[in-house]
Amino acid sequence: MNSRSIVGAVLLVVGIVLFVIGMNSSESVVDQVNKTFTGRFTEATTWYIVGGIASGVLGGLLLAVGLRGKNS
Repeated sequence: MNSRSIVGAVLLVVGIVLFVIGMNSSESVVDQVNKTFTGRFTEATTWYIVGGIASGVLGGLLLAVGLRGKNS
């Protein structure tokens, strides 16, 4: 496994963890009250979800490119 694949795998795992934390915190009482009155989640929850998605996508791409480069 080359370094690009390792970094991709780490980013993918970090992205999944951040996304799960964001989804769990979006169901908290504070976030539900905030969403009721403002129509959106708290800023921290939004950053967890967006950061998790971005990290997961980047990690998946790096992992795919790293594995494809190894097979060529």
